[in-house]
Amino acid sequence: MEEKKKFYSKLKNQYRLIIYNDTTFQSVWSMKLSRLKVFTLTSLLSAIIVVLVILLIATTGLREYIPGYPKAEYRQMLVRNALVVDSLEMELQKRDQFFKGIQAIMAGEVPEDDQTMRAEAPTTNIEFQQYNHDSVFQDELLAEQLSLSLKNENGNAVSLNQMHFFIPVRGVVTEHFNAEPDHFGIDIVSEVNARISSVLDGTVIFSGWTLNTGYVIYVQHESDLVSVYKHNAELLKKTGDKVKAGEAIAIIGNTGELSSGAHLHFELWNNGTALDPEQFIDF
Repeated sequence: MEEKKKFYSKLKNQYRLIIYNDTTFQSVWSMKLSRLKVFTLTSLLSAIIVVLVILLIATTGLREYIPGYPKAEYRQMLVRNALVVDSLEMELQKRDQFFKGIQAIMAGEVPEDDQTMRAEAPTTNIEFQQYNHDSVFQDELLAEQLSLSLKNENGNAVSLNQMHFFIPVRGVVTEHFNAEPDHFGIDIVSEVNARISSVLDGTVIFSGWTLNTGYVIYVQHESDLVSVYKHNAELLKKTGDKVKAGEAIAIIGNTGELSSGAHLHFELWNNGTALDPEQFIDF
């Protein structure tokens, strides 16, 4: 206790700092000090200097000279490249899945997703029947010949005009079909969370995400007709699903880099040629 008291008393001992004139030996300036005051002032001054130095480095370009601290442009570039690489990987996976579905449909097979669902279905009470394969082949050949003859005589335009298309969504057409700036469809603005319906019976050949158009769904119909629905908020069907005309397949949204508001971008394709949907559907 006595040693502590002596230590505290030494800290509180008063000293005087005096500045004399070297010629006249007169006192010019003086100040009372103690060890405690000197220690306190030195600590505060050191803390202020450290804070100022940290702020100076953090808020100016001096931080770029610190080893291991990258520039702001480099950090932004790294983040941007990471996002682009991740998006490209997703796009490649979706593209491969899309091509597999197209190849399966063109070959008359069932897409992998549909095969998985059918494989899980119960196989009890299966009845096998014998068929005359030659007769079945002749029937299919005859049907194909009749189909080709009808197409050659009537043409694709007549068959499309005879189809009854269901309206994909009720709304206002804000941008019309224009092939010159590569706008191969129409934009329809509707209510929030409005449902999007299939225009005809068909099979979903692609259902997934793309970087530019967000959630997209493609439906294959008869007569080599494909309908496309882009910028959806949510997809209700997946690849391989069978859909009916008027059945809900998606929810209207604002997804993808090319979208500037909630709407549906709708396209119609026939044999690789983009069609004007307003020529076949009364919106």
